Amino acid sequence: MLFDFSGTLFRLEEDDSWFTGITVDEKAVDGHVQAELMRRLTAPTGHSVDMDEEQYRNWVDRDLAPHLHREAYRHVLRESGVTDEHAEALYALLIDPANWTPYPDTAEVLAGLHRRGIKVAVVSNIAFDLRPAFDALGVTDLVDAFVLSFEVGAVKPDPKIFRIALDRVGVDAEHALMVGDSEEADGGARALGCRFALVDPLPTAQRPDGLITAVGSAGVVL
Repeated sequence: MLFDFSGTLFRLEEDDSWFTGITVDEKAVDGHVQAELMRRLTAPTGHSVDMDEEQYRNWVDRDLAPHLHREAYRHVLRESGVTDEHAEALYALLIDPANWTPYPDTAEVLAGLHRRGIKVAVVSNIAFDLRPAFDALGVTDLVDAFVLSFEVGAVKPDPKIFRIALDRVGVDAEHALMVGDSEEADGGARALGCRFALVDPLPTAQRPDGLITAVGSAGVVL
């Protein structure tokens, strides 16, 4: 089993306190603006603000290097009307694994797959170490391989990142299922012959058993 991280196993769910004192275009952040900022920060593909050639290149390559990731997201926040100081503060919250909330069935699914002897890899387009989020949930030992774009030099949907994951867990593509929230990025695993299950990146409270359903699509009953 190959799993995406953001919107699949965990979700970045903001606290209202993050936006205390922050303004957008010199106006206090309301619920609608807050939701739009979070969408721009967590959307797996596409971009939502104007970018020149260099800024767009940083955005495309953001998950390959921490410094590109920082510049890309700070640009998105600045273009959204957030001051430099507040953009830096929000960015720090974004990359703190302690702020990522696991879906209700994440631990259950990882434990169930481990009991059945099914290899698990986390395959993520990301530019920071997400392992502390798994440590906090007590499930790091249930993951056989973490394949992170900034560590391996490839981003989904590039087949290379999926090939690395398959090689690390010693599984042929035709025997693997990729679970993720992006048809474009995560669905790239199909190019190697993997099956793919799409999950909806809903708030964690609204998706209690999405992962259970996803692995069930491959005939795995936990």
